[in-house]
Amino acid sequence: MRHLFLKAGICLSVLNLIVFVPAVMAGGTIEFGDNQSISIGAGLRAGFTRVEDAAPSGTDASSNFNIQSMRLYVNGQVNDKVKFTFNTECEGCVFGQDDNDPIGAAGDIGVLDAIVRLEFSTAFNVWAGRMLTPADRIEMNGPYYGLSWNQYTVPLLPSDQLGQAGLLGRDDGVTIWGSTGKLQYAAGLFDGVDGGPNQDDNLLFSGRLAYHFLDMEQNPGYYTSSTYYGGGGDIFTVALTYQSQTNGTGTAAEPGDFDATIIDVLFEKAMSNGSAITIEGEYKMFNSDVTAVAATDPSCFCLFDGDAYFVTAAYLLPGGSDSGKFQPYFRYTSNEPDAADSSDLTEIGLNYIINGHNLRFNVNYTSGDANLTGSKGTDADSISVGVQIQI
Repeated sequence: MRHLFLKAGICLSVLNLIVFVPAVMAGGTIEFGDNQSISIGAGLRAGFTRVEDAAPSGTDASSNFNIQSMRLYVNGQVNDKVKFTFNTECEGCVFGQDDNDPIGAAGDIGVLDAIVRLEFSTAFNVWAGRMLTPADRIEMNGPYYGLSWNQYTVPLLPSDQLGQAGLLGRDDGVTIWGSTGKLQYAAGLFDGVDGGPNQDDNLLFSGRLAYHFLDMEQNPGYYTSSTYYGGGGDIFTVALTYQSQTNGTGTAAEPGDFDATIIDVLFEKAMSNGSAITIEGEYKMFNSDVTAVAATDPSCFCLFDGDAYFVTAAYLLPGGSDSGKFQPYFRYTSNEPDAADSSDLTEIGLNYIINGHNLRFNVNYTSGDANLTGSKGTDADSISVGVQIQI
């Protein structure tokens, strides 16, 4: 516990430093000349969670305060077409469990994004470096732009498997993206799983097509959000994601191919009284050729094989902008592996929105046994309270 509060103190001190930078640097941006600048920001998610029967005793409820994410953001541009992004994550704050944690149990500040951005036009752009692989909406949101607090309860793609094929949805590679009319696209090649079953060093392909039937969503690059709190107009977007990698799962001795097809939908209707209705849904179809022998090997890069889906509905209540707005929501998740038991999870939550995704509070209750592995977990009830800040 002492180490947790030490980590929290360090991260909060850094955030406090960044908060004061914009006053000196004109809103967080330093101008070097015509079309040359650099901007600095930060993000923090922290919370308290209580889970039934999860204490070391096995019979008492666990109670934990934790920093779920701490990020520093740096963006800049050399001219109007050549730009860069460098973001960090306080890795140990997210996953710091023990000294064998593959992404830094000591709370190291690690590289999250490192992107050279060649942005030529609305229709065609190229990003190279470490970045989000084009994927389904919840992976493109990241935790900061989701609708529900616990959006990662369905099986995730290879780049979210704790380091062997990327990290936190990121991987090293190149992406081309753009839009024409109402159609938006992003496609790229990435390292994917490194070693293990991929002895031939095959690349991972990742692509996403999204069609905006109503207003175009406004996000940086090819990123997404799961709600605009009514500020994005009327949204109805349907997207198709496809990822594949030869020898992308299994072991070196028992490799198998992997592919995933995902459909996600977002609908948001802004009302004249300041309220908004939001409905989000997603259906995932994973094909993971893991043999019975590979599945028993501790070195297996075993990916989910089966289907999964979730649906979320939310209503932003009308209210004054100064006092904030309440947004109750309901989310249901179902994971259905081909060769194992199914699982599900229900989440009932309440967001208190003060400044969009930059300042919000959340309280939620969850019940069920679904989790991001796709495998059936412990059936448990939990209550959590969280806060999110970005500048």
